[in-house]
Amino acid sequence: MEETQGVPERGLLPRRLARLLPVEDADFWRLWVVGLIVFLVRWIEMLAMGVFVYRETGSALLVSVATMMRLLPMAMFGVVMGEVADRIERRVALVGVVATLLLTSGTIALLAHFGALAIWHLVLASFINGVAWATDNPVRRIMIGDAVGPARVGVAMAIDIGTNNASRMFGPMFGGLLLARFGIEGTFCQSVVLYALAIAVALRLRYRNAMRAGTAEPLRRRIAEGVRIVRRDGKLVGTLVITVIFNVFGWPFTSMIPVIGQDHLLLGPRGIGLLASMDGLGALCGAVAIAVFARSAQYPRIFIGGTMLYMCLLPAFAAMSQPALSAGMLLLTGMASACFSIMQSTLIYLFAASEARSRVFGVLSVCIGLGPIGFVHLGLLADAIGAPRAIGISAAEGLVALALTARLWRRVWNAGIRP
Repeated sequence: MEETQGVPERGLLPRRLARLLPVEDADFWRLWVVGLIVFLVRWIEMLAMGVFVYRETGSALLVSVATMMRLLPMAMFGVVMGEVADRIERRVALVGVVATLLLTSGTIALLAHFGALAIWHLVLASFINGVAWATDNPVRRIMIGDAVGPARVGVAMAIDIGTNNASRMFGPMFGGLLLARFGIEGTFCQSVVLYALAIAVALRLRYRNAMRAGTAEPLRRRIAEGVRIVRRDGKLVGTLVITVIFNVFGWPFTSMIPVIGQDHLLLGPRGIGLLASMDGLGALCGAVAIAVFARSAQYPRIFIGGTMLYMCLLPAFAAMSQPALSAGMLLLTGMASACFSIMQSTLIYLFAASEARSRVFGVLSVCIGLGPIGFVHLGLLADAIGAPRAIGISAAEGLVALALTARLWRRVWNAGIRP
C-alpha cells in the first residue's frame, strides 16, 4: 500500500499563519484536531458521568468504578494494540475508533432521552471509551510521527501533549456547564456532534501506511521478551515502579473530585466542573514550564520529585473546606502531575534501546493499566470513611511505597542524561 509520510500539504492553513507555526504539515493538524476533540469529549463525559452516578447512587465506589473502566483496557489490551496497529491501515482504524465513540455516546443520549439510562450503561460506555484510549499511542500518535518526520516529531508531540493538558482544563468546565444546562442527555448529544466533526476531519487525511504481515511468534513470547528486557535494565525497572505507584495511589483521586465538590464544598455541576478544570490548568502550566526551563540532565529528578510532590499535595486538597483553596491545591497537583506524565514517556524512550522500544512501551501500558486497582481501593475507602480521609490514606500509602522501593528507583534518580 502507498505510504504518505511527512509530505507537507499547503492550503489547509493561511500561508502567513503557517509560517508562524512550528509544524506546517496539513495531516499533522488534522490529526491534532481529531486528538483535541477526543481528549475534550473524554473529560466532558468523565465529569458528567461522575456527577450523574454520584447523584443517582450516593456511592463513591461506583463513581470510582465508572472512572476506572476507562483505564482497565490499558492493562488488558495495551501490549496487543501495538502489534495490531502494525497490521492495519491506521487511517481506517482511526475513523473506526472515533465512529465507535460516536455510537457509544449516541446510545447513552438515546437511553437518557427515553428515561432508560442505568448506571451499568455508563460503566460499559466508559470501558468502550477506554479501549479507544488504549489505541491512541499505536495509531494516532504514530501517524503524527510519520506525518511530520523524525526531525519535527518532538515539537509535534509537545503540541499534542499540551493539547491533552488543555483539554483537562476546559473539558470538565464544559462538562459541568452542559450537565447543568442540558442534563446527561444533552451532554452526550454534544459528544455526538463533536465526534462527527472529528470523523469528517479524519476522512480528509492523506496519510497511508504500509501494513506489515503478521508474525508466527506467539504474542505471549513477545510479551515475555519485553518483560525480560525491562528486568535487565535497572533504570527501566525504577521508572515503571514509580509509574505503578502513581497510577495506583495517586491518579485515582481525580474520581473523587465530584464527591468532594458536592458533599464537602457544596458545589453544583458548574462549580464542580470549574473545580475539576484547575487540575488541567495546572498540568498545562507545568507542561509549558518544563518545555521552557527543563534540561535533559534534570529529567529523572523532575520525574521522581514531581511524583513525591503530587502525593504530598493530595491530603492538602482533601483537607480544604473552601472552594478557592481546593482549586489552588488542584492547580498545584496538576503541575506536579505534568512532571510525572511528561517525563514518564520521555525517560522510557531514552532508557530503552531503539529496537526494544515498542515492547517496553507495551509493558508501560500494562503498568498504567494497573490504575483500576487504585480506583477500587480508593472507592471502597471513601464509602467506608469518607472521600477526604480516603484520599489522605491513599496518598500516605503511595509515599510509603516510594520509600520501600527507593532501591529500585535510585538508579533513575542518579541517571545521567546528556543534552
